[in-house]
Amino acid sequence: MDMLFVLPDSVYTEYNSKEGNKQSQLLQAVKKEIKKRYPRTTVRGDGQVVVVKFESINYVAEVCPVFAESDGSFTYPDSNNGGTWKKTDPIPEIAESEIIIDESSDHYRHISNMIRAWKNEQGFKFGGLLIDTLVYNFFNEDSERKNVEYGGYLGLCKELFEYLKNQNENRNFWYALGSNQKVYNKKCKFVKKANTAYNKIKDLTEDDELLYSALQEIFGESFKAPETESVSESVSKSFALNSRSYNKTEQFVQNLFTVDIRYQLRIDCEVSQNGFRNELLRRTKFLRPQKKLKFFIEENEIDEINSKVVDEEDKIEYEVYWKVLNRGDEAIRRNCIRGQIVKDSGRQIKNESSDFRGEHYVECYLISNGVCVARDRILVPISTL
Repeated sequence: MDMLFVLPDSVYTEYNSKEGNKQSQLLQAVKKEIKKRYPRTTVRGDGQVVVVKFESINYVAEVCPVFAESDGSFTYPDSNNGGTWKKTDPIPEIAESEIIIDESSDHYRHISNMIRAWKNEQGFKFGGLLIDTLVYNFFNEDSERKNVEYGGYLGLCKELFEYLKNQNENRNFWYALGSNQKVYNKKCKFVKKANTAYNKIKDLTEDDELLYSALQEIFGESFKAPETESVSESVSKSFALNSRSYNKTEQFVQNLFTVDIRYQLRIDCEVSQNGFRNELLRRTKFLRPQKKLKFFIEENEIDEINSKVVDEEDKIEYEVYWKVLNRGDEAIRRNCIRGQIVKDSGRQIKNESSDFRGEHYVECYLISNGVCVARDRILVPISTL
């Protein structure tokens, strides 16, 4: 739960007159007061909010102390980079969302949630307000989109990903729906991700056999195909699967943790073999068998944030998990799909080897308070050449 907690103006006057990082001092004071009420609960500062984790019910509240302004907006503290006061204006944003939800017969809400599912499946930062703003702009660009039927969602998704991939990758901010406040997005990773998603489905139709596997690659394993096949088709598929029996050991992170990607994560892999020069996997087109592979975390935004935190209690705690999945005919023949999600041993390194051909992949997850807050995937293409 995200909560704005309105404080008296006198508190603003008190803290704004202090020396140093006054925003951090305010958050520390709020944290101290909450800790008095919940002494056995984990309470920590997190840049702009105070995070309260209720372990017994696995629930997290993010409390943002704010001061009400005469125009209906709120001023809140941002303790990052020395501290500043910032403005948020959620009331007109919520009101505008409700209008377009009604105008689109709830399609705006559904599409916004699908984009969140896509963001979480692909593992990149994409703020909720920016998602809502871009989907809002997309619907208003062509009012006929508000009248779409559920049977037209494939075409709508194609148009949406095309719209997102055509956004200016160098743009720093957009104007939020309703409030027109600036919504920043520094790296715009969603543009390239949208281009990849668009290319997966642009030529597919409702009757294409590859449609639902493509949609699952985009939105996640929980995107289910409709059960419309005949009994004979079902029997044929079952027979084909049984003739190539293998243990379906793959696990999916959304079945183990809540997924809400908030931080950047990037992994790479050091490839080595006796007599050969070491190289990085992301710079390699394919691997030959018998290589030693050492997967490691190259970029971790949580560590960057924690390095700037003064109070040890305010550091973001997290655990690292890995997943190694083997794909292809040889993986099935050997009954070696793997795909289990396992906790890191503590070194933030995963050692493997290139045993047999196929387009395998490795994923890394950062889990904080029972939530997957960062993830990244790297393809491991092993060739027989």
